[in-house]
Amino acid sequence: MKIQMPLLVFTDLDGTLLCHENYRWDAASPALERLREIGAGVVMASSKTAPEICALRDDIGLQQWRAIVENGAGLLDPYAPDAKDRSVYTKLRAKLDKVPARLRENFRGFGDLDVAQVSDLTGLSLSAAALAKDRAFSEPGVWSGSPQMKTEFMDALTTQGMSTLEGGRFLTLSFGTTKADQMAQIVQDYAPRHTIALGDAPNDIEMLEAADFGVIIANPHRDPLPVLNGEKSGTIIRTTQAGPEGWNAAILAHLTRLDL
Repeated sequence: MKIQMPLLVFTDLDGTLLCHENYRWDAASPALERLREIGAGVVMASSKTAPEICALRDDIGLQQWRAIVENGAGLLDPYAPDAKDRSVYTKLRAKLDKVPARLRENFRGFGDLDVAQVSDLTGLSLSAAALAKDRAFSEPGVWSGSPQMKTEFMDALTTQGMSTLEGGRFLTLSFGTTKADQMAQIVQDYAPRHTIALGDAPNDIEMLEAADFGVIIANPHRDPLPVLNGEKSGTIIRTTQAGPEGWNAAILAHLTRLDL
């Protein structure tokens, strides 16, 4: 008889499992080790690319779990070294360039920048910035025009069959699949007894509300998220500690709560 997975954790990375300042995850080690001991799964769900996720997944020891990449625009299989097919990204960039020039010139995507410029924009090292530029499913970038023109830009993208998502730093373009969409498929495949989602940004809200339990990680670097569905009932909570410290405390508290 197959033993049911006790828990499946879906986690954002920057500002959540990873420290906002130095991108480290060490403070979450006690909770990560406890999750391994009980046979729980940990699925990374991030705006990061497949190469970035692969490096982190290897570093943390989560290679056996799928990962949601590029804000849900793509999915990375267990142990897979990369998402090899770049055809979706090529199509995305071609449609982006069909947007009227007066709007397009106000959006600088990663594909418009060299590695050094991405490094300056993100604070990543040059090697890490190169991985961030190696995209397969979506295009993050910065908007420099007026709010009104931004609305026009987003409407123009919609006519091209594209969607936009505003995260902590960037406006990200894709063909519409979200973190929550990928999460639903993974939950269906693994059928865990419980699910927990952790995140800190607006692009995590749908995922937080879709899980059995949601954790909003405190982030002093941005405005707090609005009150979410589930907070009044206690299925969604907020941490007082930021980043991996808050992640660690929240997971350990939920394991006690669920008698795991």
